[in-house]
Parts: sequence; C-alpha cells; structure tokens
Amino acid sequence: MPPYLAGRESEAKEFRRLLAQTTILENLVLTGLRGLGKTVLLETFKPIAIQEGWLWAGTDLSESMSISEDNLAVRLLTDLSVVTSSVPVSSEQTGQASVAGSSLDFATLVSRYTATPGLVADKLKNALEFVWSVLQTHGKRGVIFAYDEAQNLSDHAARDQFPLSLLLDIFQSIQRKNIPFMLVLTGLPTLFPKLVEARTFAERMFRVIFLDPLNQKETSEAVLKPIKSQNCPVQFAPESVQTIWEITRGYPYFVQYVCREAYDVWVQETESGQSMSRIPVPEIVGKLDSDFFAGRWARATDRQRELMSVIASLPSCESEFTVQELVESSANRTLPKPFSSSHANQMLSALTEAGLTYKNRHGKYSFAVPLLGGFIRRQKAYLDRGFSQSV
Repeated sequence: MPPYLAGRESEAKEFRRLLAQTTILENLVLTGLRGLGKTVLLETFKPIAIQEGWLWAGTDLSESMSISEDNLAVRLLTDLSVVTSSVPVSSEQTGQASVAGSSLDFATLVSRYTATPGLVADKLKNALEFVWSVLQTHGKRGVIFAYDEAQNLSDHAARDQFPLSLLLDIFQSIQRKNIPFMLVLTGLPTLFPKLVEARTFAERMFRVIFLDPLNQKETSEAVLKPIKSQNCPVQFAPESVQTIWEITRGYPYFVQYVCREAYDVWVQETESGQSMSRIPVPEIVGKLDSDFFAGRWARATDRQRELMSVIASLPSCESEFTVQELVESSANRTLPKPFSSSHANQMLSALTEAGLTYKNRHGKYSFAVPLLGGFIRRQKAYLDRGFSQSV
C-alpha cells in the first residue's frame, strides 16, 4: 500500500454512492491497465464498506475458479463463510434438519447448498438467500463480494460450463429480490466486454470506472506528501519531481517503483558518506525494464515483436490505434514482410490473449501494458547500437 493515495477521491466518492443504494441496481467494475493501482484502490474501499455496516468477502480471482460452475459456487461460499462464521443461526432459522451448525460457517453454507435440489444456480441462490435471512436479523447492511483479477473468469461452452454467466445470473436474481449483495470486480480492460459478451444485461448491471494515470499535480503529491507527513530526511528537488513525472507519466506503480529505487540509492550513498545529487535515471529505467517489462516481452514470438515494434512507432501508441494505421506504417517501414489487415487482426487477437493488447469499446486497439511503447523503442535502440537486448 502506498503511504499516500493520490488522485482517487472521485472514485471513493462514487463507491460511497453505490453503498448508499437502497436496492442494488448498480454493481462496480474497476478497470484499467496494469500499474494504475486497481488493487490498492480496492483495498481502500474495504474499510469504507465495513464502516458503513457492510461485510466484505472476496479474494483474487484465479483461473481455477473458472473451471466449472460448481467451483465458482464453492469459491463464493468459502469467501462468504470467512466473514459470516461468527454469526449465530438458530434451529428455527435453518428450517431444515439436514442443515447442521449453529453459525453461518462453511459447513452450514455447504450443507444448505448440497441439500437444495436442482441446478448449481438453484443451489447457490438458495444458500445466499438463506444467508441473508439470517444476516438481516443481526443488523447487517449487506455483503460486498469483491474480486480482483476478474478478467480470469470465463465461460467454457465446449465443456458446457458457464461460471461467468452463472455469477451474473445469480447476482441479478438475488438483487431483484432486494437482497443487498453487491459485486465489486477489478480487472484489465478486457473485463467489461467479457461480462457483456456473457450476459448483455451486464451493461446495465455495472457502474464502470476506468482508472486513468495520475496527472502531474497528483503525481507530485504522491511523491512529496509522504515525505512531509513522515518528516523524511531526504527531499526531492522540483527538478527531481519533474523527472519522476517524465519517467512514470503518472502510473502509480511506476511512481512507487522509481521513488523506492531513488530512496535506496540515497540510503546507500549516505551510508558511504556521499550525497545524491540526481536521480540515476538510466539505471532505474533499466531495472524497471528488467523487472516489469521483460517477462511480458518474452511471451511474444519474433513476428509478434515485429508487429509491436510497428505499433510502438505510431504517434498514438500509448493511447489507441487502428489496424489500418498499423498496416500503413508497416508498409512505410519497408519491412521484409509487411502486415496485411487480416494478418494484423489475427496477431492482435493472439496478443490480446497474451495480455499485451486489447480492443476497446470504440473498435480500436491499445497496449494492455502501460508505457510498453517506450520499452520497445529502447530495445530497438540497444540493437541499433550493436548491443544485445538489455533484457
């Protein structure tokens, strides 16, 4: 967690608005590129919800949760039981001799689930409705089901398993019954299109917040406010703050990374009796390339790297681009084998599967990794100078 969360006041205000709903008409999707602080923001929402009387259940959403509908159901019940296990249940409330347990622990929830006839959806709905029938007698406001990395959840038509569709169907159904169970999902920009593809009503079911990088003022606050509040002995000159902005372009992960590296250099030089006069930009950028970008770059084939190098040469590579722009640029660069529209589309689909690009709602493509274009250009510069690639 950062010592100071800069530039996310409007998102917190919007989350409080959703918590104030009498009937859950909107759930929340937090989306954006990696490095924008989605997970950190989600963690800051948790104490807000708890303070408002909500229970908070959830975890990182792994691909194993997506294997089957039953896996999804067990995951939801497991996460829910963690926060409900201390809530007592009377024998009158269970209404079933087969439901064992004196609290809403995992055994009680699973017993209710397995004792219900029908499909997985019927079982899960019955278990969740039972949980709410108990929670409301204890003055609980509702339950937030918060899942990070939610883009990992998918349907599998070939195996006749539809866990993503089940998740959406379940929450729409129980919310129609005025049960205050809210979904909060975070993920890459591919998340919301995937939700809508699974169930078209998802477009009306979620309030989507797309996180942007911090602006220059917010970046400065992220750098300087922790120093001031902690009476830190090291200070950043205005020129250094400007340098951090130019390196990071307001991506919170990069801001934290660069500041941490700068502090480490300061500590080492102070201990050796030297004074740090500048931020060692080339060294920090080189380490960032190795730590953050190299693994993702390694996933691509040589031909895919060639395509991404063409993208990196576009003026709009860090925002969005069209297939036509890519094709025209590849022709102008006199590549040995320029890209046709069909070939570019196929490769962009493969790169999307690899988490390196994505198609936005306007039908254009973007890099799914922030500032990837700069990394690619640096690799080309190394090669042009006759060096092997730096990573």
